Amino acid sequence: MAARIDLTLDCADAQLLAVFWKTALGYVDEPPPAPFATRAEWFAQFDLAEDDSVDDGAWLCDPDGVGPRLCILRVPEPRTAKNRLHLDVRVPGHGTPAERWARIETESERLVRAGGTVLARFDGHHVVMADPEGNEFCVAAAAA
Repeated sequence: MAARIDLTLDCADAQLLAVFWKTALGYVDEPPPAPFATRAEWFAQFDLAEDDSVDDGAWLCDPDGVGPRLCILRVPEPRTAKNRLHLDVRVPGHGTPAERWARIETESERLVRAGGTVLARFDGHHVVMADPEGNEFCVAAAAA
């Protein structure tokens, strides 16, 4: 059996990025693990510094249970270089290459309205973007 993975994204503002990535991926806030009723209750079990807050993190999941969890965690140090791992947001649908490209463009425009930035366009293939903190990702067509 293959291992399951979670993805963890370091950031300066976990709540800002959570809103963006929920929009980008269609993810939802993951419920707290049992037996905890809230994330705050779960968070309180850890021996953390007084200035640490449950708002320093966000835990997202695919509502259909297919995609990996996405944990977004505030860290004190800023991002200093290009990320070594990036996400590819795959736009579903079949059709001609022109129809698939139109869906990619529509999705990248939607993500710009959500706070993303277009960094480069590879016409007919994919769009390189950055989330509100500069983490790079691509928007491309799903496999036909």
